[in-house]
Amino acid sequence: MRHRTAAWLAVLMLMLAGCGGKPASQAQKAATSDTTFLADNAIWQTERRDALLAPDGWTSLVGLHWLELKSHYIGSGGGSGIKLEVGPPRLGLVQQVGDQVFFTPERGVAMTADGKPLTRRIRLVDDQSGTPTVIGFDDGASQMTLIHRGPRFGLRIKSAHAPAREQFTQLEYWQPEPSWRIEGKFIASPAGSTLSFTDMVGNTIAAPSPGVVEFQRDGQPYRLTAMEGEDGGLFFVMADRTSGHGSYPAGRFLDVDAPDASGKVVLDFNRAYNPPCVFTQFATCPLPPAENRLDLLVDAGEKMYTGPVGSH
Repeated sequence: MRHRTAAWLAVLMLMLAGCGGKPASQAQKAATSDTTFLADNAIWQTERRDALLAPDGWTSLVGLHWLELKSHYIGSGGGSGIKLEVGPPRLGLVQQVGDQVFFTPERGVAMTADGKPLTRRIRLVDDQSGTPTVIGFDDGASQMTLIHRGPRFGLRIKSAHAPAREQFTQLEYWQPEPSWRIEGKFIASPAGSTLSFTDMVGNTIAAPSPGVVEFQRDGQPYRLTAMEGEDGGLFFVMADRTSGHGSYPAGRFLDVDAPDASGKVVLDFNRAYNPPCVFTQFATCPLPPAENRLDLLVDAGEKMYTGPVGSH
């Protein structure tokens, strides 16, 4: 919030300086518009970095362990069925019963479940069933959640002391360009429509798809098929002609606000960003479906990250 306030105060000062008590010229209005665009984009980039480097952000991932048996003792000790990179030698027992997973904490080990002290066996909510249960340990520096991919359940482990987080370098971007803020037309799909894609661990998934967005660039028509985003918005997994040539080979993500009443939507490709798999090998990112592989050089947004990556 401090970054956002400071940036907009700077924009306001520039606007006031440009007016000088007189009607602004077209050149002044254009300069103000460009300054506002650059300031807003800088805010987004700062928030993007902050989210990645949060104690539980994507750079904090240190493990992904699939449940292969009905029961697993887990911990950092050598005798654990699932050996963790962090935490006490013995953290507890994980049991899979049908389509439910339970966790029994090791006696005498301090940990929490969703922020409250954990002392007994509980059911773990996975990320596809609702808000996942967060098991905290290492005095809150580490956490465990349950994910569900295809027929499998897996334990996702995060640590605030992950090397990928502590050794993070920087994100690089193409020069922001207002011309890459493109107005498109949202066309709703019939109720129940889905978009099929494959993820990084080989699952084929059919996700709800609210519709497509048609847009033009340099006089040529293009379209992207959307998945459901946050707060009624749209989410795109896309590849383009920069994929493997400046941006991540497996594509990028793009979040877009909900279309207005007339179906207008703004695709700001300056905010195309890398999927979590760029920063860790413990993520299960979706790959771009065939519908979203653009024959277009989108030299905008986030470039390929070249810093340390969390790995096995």
